[in-house]
Amino acid sequence: MNFSVWQTDRHTGARAATLSTAHGLIETPTFIPVGTLGPVKGIDPHDLEQLGFSLMLNNAYHLYLRPGHKIVAEMGGLHRFTGWPGSILTDSGGFQIFSLAKLCKVTDDGVSFQSHLDGSTHFITPETAIEIEEALGADIIMAFDQCVALPAERDVVREAVRRTTLWAKRCQAGRRRMDQALFGIVQGGLDGELRIASARDLVALGFDGYAVGGLSVGESKNEMYAMLDVTVPELPASKPRYLMGVGMPENLIEGVARGIDLFDCVVPSRHGRTGWLFTGSGRVLIKQARYLRDEQPIDPACRCPVCARYSRAYLHHLYNVKEMLASRLNTIHNLWYFSDFMRRMRTAIVQGTFTEFRGAFYRTQEQEAPEVAAMANGDAGTEQRTAQDV
Repeated sequence: MNFSVWQTDRHTGARAATLSTAHGLIETPTFIPVGTLGPVKGIDPHDLEQLGFSLMLNNAYHLYLRPGHKIVAEMGGLHRFTGWPGSILTDSGGFQIFSLAKLCKVTDDGVSFQSHLDGSTHFITPETAIEIEEALGADIIMAFDQCVALPAERDVVREAVRRTTLWAKRCQAGRRRMDQALFGIVQGGLDGELRIASARDLVALGFDGYAVGGLSVGESKNEMYAMLDVTVPELPASKPRYLMGVGMPENLIEGVARGIDLFDCVVPSRHGRTGWLFTGSGRVLIKQARYLRDEQPIDPACRCPVCARYSRAYLHHLYNVKEMLASRLNTIHNLWYFSDFMRRMRTAIVQGTFTEFRGAFYRTQEQEAPEVAAMANGDAGTEQRTAQDV
């Protein structure tokens, strides 16, 4: 993996860069679609390419349980198995184990847990996590870490930070493949001092990149931003920075403003399946009766293939009759929005207009219908991650 920063905003931490792997070039800041079990739900690799993506995420925990990392390896690795020609990043599965598995028991040795699928017992160590990710064959892999639920007592968070550093060392020692980039994951909950300590510990170990984990788990936006404010300055400017599990547009723009390069989240697909569509003037809830006879596209300014062909009325009909095409078309539109949003953000950084772009974004979001905003804040607007959501 090669990473090169070639433009930094004068007023914020925003930066434009390129990250290259054996499977292509990635322009950052970028959004990573989530294909938990292989594909982004309902979307094939050709779709993702046409929508402008060059990096996707697969999850080691879910693929370990089924079909099994050894089977994926026998099939030639994730790229061949899924038919995705671009770059792949795998999450080590730590978040899923701690938040999804049954009867999870953590020690310094590793984690024993019962599968959420069939109750079978498993034991994952940092070395096992690396073995799984190496077998899957992603371009970028993540160190095994301990993610704690929030809110949490300081002693609990401190212990998770200590164990995350211990496991990070073991992940490095357990590596056998040097053709994969290994990222360390900063933990620390909502404690700024522990976040700084975790970042410094990991930087001293010399990873290929650094992720900020343990956020988007129910904290407020301001709490998230406060943790980024203290964490990101501790991370090397010469290495990529990745904010895990975060994907609402306002979180993306604020993360970029603080120097984050990579983001992943199920928001485009999850919201698409539940009828929430992103536009330049806020979200559209397509199931609402107001769209029954609306001949306009989702967003008149959007150039995605869905807006080029279909009306709000037709998408409203598909959603309300529970036609499976509704989820696919809604997801394609949302993915286009996210791809284009990041592209325009990169352009603004290069042109020195990121501050203006940021201000214009918030002004346009104010156009969102008040009742939609109110519903979103209590439902689809939540940013909290769910480990089983694909």
